[in-house]
Amino acid sequence: MAEKKSGRRIAGNFIIIIGLLCVLGAGGLTLYNYLDGLRAERASADIMEKLADVIGKTLDTAYSSEEGGTAAAGKGRTADGKLRTRPMDDPAKSPYREMPTEMIDGYEYIGFLEIPSLGLSLPVMADWDYERLTVSPCRYSGSYYTDDLVICAHNYARHFSPVKWIDMGTDVYFINVRGERIQYITSNIETVQPTHVDDMIENSKNSDSSNEWDMTLFTCNTGGQTRCAVRCTRVK
Repeated sequence: MAEKKSGRRIAGNFIIIIGLLCVLGAGGLTLYNYLDGLRAERASADIMEKLADVIGKTLDTAYSSEEGGTAAAGKGRTADGKLRTRPMDDPAKSPYREMPTEMIDGYEYIGFLEIPSLGLSLPVMADWDYERLTVSPCRYSGSYYTDDLVICAHNYARHFSPVKWIDMGTDVYFINVRGERIQYITSNIETVQPTHVDDMIENSKNSDSSNEWDMTLFTCNTGGQTRCAVRCTRVK
């Protein structure tokens, strides 16, 4: 009898230890994800600051040239320091141009996304891989000139996690490295299987939307088993 009780006690203690280890593991993973999200937020904010400086200087030159003068600091920004972006000409006029890029900290960038309602301003790299995604959102495929731009990002709290709950009709802006601005509005949200790549990049109508989309933002849903695709339509 005593041996049975002792065996049960040992088994019970073992289960408790396993339970505690699971709790500690889950807590450690949560802490890691939180710290990794903070690191990503700081990395993209640092790049965004550098990219804004580059774009500001480009706009200085552009505005000064229009006014018949030489480039002067400050013409590319408003009084409160915001970039004086310019509407982009209709991409349909010459859709097969290459997107201009700027090199910052060893990576090429095509511009930045701005979603005022979410308080997001995020640099966008010209190409993607898993290492680049730990720094900022990346172009997955397409171009803003051909109205089929697809941008991916990790599900970080200050990268693309907030876009999963964005309202339809929300303004989304893409500003390229020349300071040219394209306005979009959100038109549809889909859940896409990670293996259905064609569904992600195909900019055509589906059963849930009467609009064709011109830009897609996508990230992982919670758990990572599916992708959330936010479809955006360019305001012409």
